[in-house]
Amino acid sequence: MEDAPAVFRAKQSGFLPDLLGLDWAELRHGFARGRFEVGKQHLAPNGYLHAATVVALADTACGYGCIVSLPEGAAGFTTLELKANFLGTALSGGVACEARLLHGGRTTQVWDAEVKSEANGKTIALFRCTQMLLSKPRGAQ
Repeated sequence: MEDAPAVFRAKQSGFLPDLLGLDWAELRHGFARGRFEVGKQHLAPNGYLHAATVVALADTACGYGCIVSLPEGAAGFTTLELKANFLGTALSGGVACEARLLHGGRTTQVWDAEVKSEANGKTIALFRCTQMLLSKPRGAQ
C-alpha cells in the first residue's frame, strides 16, 4: 500500500486513534510502528499513564498491521482475544509501539506488540492479540 501511514492517519480522523493522537511511522505486511506524545488525555486521574491508552496504541498497531497483511479473499478482521502485561509507565514524552505478525493464516492472525517509553527505552507493556479474518461475501471482488 502506497504511503500506508498517511492513508491510515486520514482513515482514523475523528475516531479513537485520532482523539488519542496516535501517529504512524511504518505500516507494511507483517509490521506496524506508531507512537503518541503523552498528554493529559492519556493519563488516569492518579496521574499515571492509563492502561487503556497503552492498549489502544498496541491494539491499533496490530489492527492496522492486520489490515495491510490481509490474505487474498479476506475483507477485514475482528479481534478475538487480547492480552497485555504492564511492566512500567511513562509520565511524559513519547510512547512508541512496534507490532509484528507471528501467525498469518487463512482465518486468523496472531500479533505481538511491544510498547516502550521513547525517553528511556524501557518496555511499558507486552501485548498479544488474535484476529479473526472476515471473508468477502461470495461474488464480491
